[in-house]
This record gives sequence, structure tokens and C-alpha cells, in this order.
Amino acid sequence: QVQLVESGGGLVQPGGSLRLSCAASGYIFSLYAMGWYRQAPGKQRELVATITSAGRTNVADSVKGRFTISRDNAKNTVYLQMNNLKPEDTAVYYCNTGSSTAKGLLDWGQGTQVTVSS
Repeated sequence: QVQLVESGGGLVQPGGSLRLSCAASGYIFSLYAMGWYRQAPGKQRELVATITSAGRTNVADSVKGRFTISRDNAKNTVYLQMNNLKPEDTAVYYCNTGSSTAKGLLDWGQGTQVTVSS
């Protein structure tokens, strides 16, 4: 069974940093582009970053220059390094497939809460 387990969230002050991890299992992780998504209260889920199986990355304009996505295929894990966090980054963060033709195909995990506040 496919599982996506996000971790690494927490409470940080504006300008702080966090690194999120997504541990995947139950499918051939290395073959799929992966992405990080976030959902703030009252808002739609938003795709914030993607990475192909070969390591090509894209990030949303809202996080450009601040967030970096990476992956370790040997560990079936995708990461999101978040720097210079802003209050508007507050959301629950999720991982899932993230290519243009295979987006959000897997059952969503529980996500990890990121709260940016002073």
C-alpha cells in the first residue's frame, strides 16, 4: 500500500528555516516526479515545488528564492528546505506526485504543520 509520511514541520519565527521530509513507500519512488503542496485554512491546496526523477526542479513564484526541493532516491525521500519563512507560508504541507501529467495521484498523507509567527 502506498504511504506518504511528512515530517519536519513546527513553529518558527519569521525569517527562520525548516526542512521538511517526505518518506514514501509502496511504489517505485525513483520513477516519479514528486512535489510539495500546501494548504492554508480556507484556501485551496497549492503546488509549491516539484522535482523530476532526474532532479530537475521548479518552484512557485510565491516561494522562489526561498524554498529548495531535493530528493534521495536511495531513501525514497523528498525534502523541502524552507528559508526566510514568512507568515503567509503558514499551512499544512503535503507531498505527492508532481509532474505535469501525474499530479497528486496518490492518497494524501496527514501532512505536516508549518506555522510562522512571532
